[in-house]
Amino acid sequence: MLSFRMELPCLCLLLLNCLQSLSAGNDFYTSIGQMTDLLNTEKDLVTSLKDYIRAEDTKLEKIKVWAEKMESMSAAATLDPEGYLGNPVNAFKLMKRLNTEWAMLESLVLSDTTDGFVSNLTIQRQYFPTDEDQTGAAKALLRLQDTYRLTANTIATGDLPGAKHKTFMTVEDCYELGKIAYSDVDYYHTELWMSQALKQLEQEEESNIDKVTVLDYLSYSIYQQGEIDRALDYTKQLLKLDSEHQRANGNLKYFEFQLEKQRKADEAEGKEPGKKETTDKKEKSKKASNHQIPERKKYEMLCRGEGIKMTPRRQSRLFCRYYDNNHNPKYVLAPVKQQDEWDRPYIVRYLDILSETEIEKVKQLAKPRLRRATISNPITGVLETAPYRISKSAWLTGYEDPMIDVINQRIEDLTGLEMDTAEELQVANYGVGGQYEPHFDFGRKDEPDAFKELGTGNRIATWLFYMSDVASGGATVFPDVGAAVWPKKGSAVFWYNLFPSGEGDYSTRHAACPVLVGNKWVSNKWIHERGQEWRRPCSLNETD
Repeated sequence: MLSFRMELPCLCLLLLNCLQSLSAGNDFYTSIGQMTDLLNTEKDLVTSLKDYIRAEDTKLEKIKVWAEKMESMSAAATLDPEGYLGNPVNAFKLMKRLNTEWAMLESLVLSDTTDGFVSNLTIQRQYFPTDEDQTGAAKALLRLQDTYRLTANTIATGDLPGAKHKTFMTVEDCYELGKIAYSDVDYYHTELWMSQALKQLEQEEESNIDKVTVLDYLSYSIYQQGEIDRALDYTKQLLKLDSEHQRANGNLKYFEFQLEKQRKADEAEGKEPGKKETTDKKEKSKKASNHQIPERKKYEMLCRGEGIKMTPRRQSRLFCRYYDNNHNPKYVLAPVKQQDEWDRPYIVRYLDILSETEIEKVKQLAKPRLRRATISNPITGVLETAPYRISKSAWLTGYEDPMIDVINQRIEDLTGLEMDTAEELQVANYGVGGQYEPHFDFGRKDEPDAFKELGTGNRIATWLFYMSDVASGGATVFPDVGAAVWPKKGSAVFWYNLFPSGEGDYSTRHAACPVLVGNKWVSNKWIHERGQEWRRPCSLNETD
């Protein structure tokens, strides 16, 4: 009844407007004949009113179904927010829901402003993800698909390694990914995701997307990859569903013309008609779109746990030990656990070096300060965001909390290096498919002004804390040497970026692999040359 009373003024206005339009310039009471016309008008108004009520009931039913669906989803997600968003499909769908689907709901209920929902939603929407967020999450899924060699079906069915919250992608989700790839002129991924959308439609999944629309994208993306015969097959399938489709009819004639032209050219060259090229064109397209180079291949292989393997002889020289850094008083009675991760460059890991309390405190301090991580432009030196670094970071000092000074002192005690000239503790949280592609931490000779404004010399060493376990992906890899270090909560890894001579060690080029499933938190300390003169004396040998 409350809902009816709220809508009644609108209905009255509707009826009055209709009646006023009829009575303009006419005295109805002076003619029964005209009054009988009003009865017919009223009958039409009642019919319109019932149509309106049915439409409102349908609208409310849709809103109820949506609300129940969102309530169920939110209840499950908020029990373990980080675990839930650790699944990249969940993160993408969250971006899509808040950026697109809630806006559709807003349009649906916009006529009822007395509810207060629309005004509240309108206010909240300024804090919602943007188109850029939705596109970014979609591209992250495509990046994960390539790096970890996942099929579209594996992602769409939620069958990701280590995923705690299995989530299925709808036809609309798959179609959206295909469209984003298409907008990026990435026809390889357009084909993969439009094919998945078509597959789910053929399995009779309910959807607002029709087969004709999907087949239109699919045929064109395949044509763009040079497979005209397959593009023709999909075009014919489309025309069986919609024989009047103007673009498809045009494409049909064009594809048939091109195939006939190709057949004649093959015959003229003495080739067997219809014989396929041995080169896998899709793979070539994929490589071209990813600009794959040897380093890129090695990087992705290491991220998957493949690649170069250390020989048994070299492995036998790696040890684990209790470490007190030359009898440092703090660690003589309670040495730390240390293990060798790699020999050249020498990478060492410290286990259980950061407590749960410290981890939570650092995250608590960092969260309000997180901003999109930047890189230093090698030409201009200006800090800027980059598509190959997908994370947010914050810088913490001892002024924020005394615990930061305690952590910095611990790094100094274990490395023996001066922290006064080091950069502040940087905390990073990786996003959907978060990564940082191969890079150096130190400034190269072609970057003489890389750290000039700091006045502390080059970055001599890197200390990296892992503040979370990662269910799948997220390794720190060194493509040139084949090293892969996997996140382990509470541990830290350390390596020197420079030789004792001050020359850069180019084998330390490293990368952060995309996070497939999970939530990756790290913090790092970049240690500089100044202040280390007596702690790590220079060498005359360039590579010592």
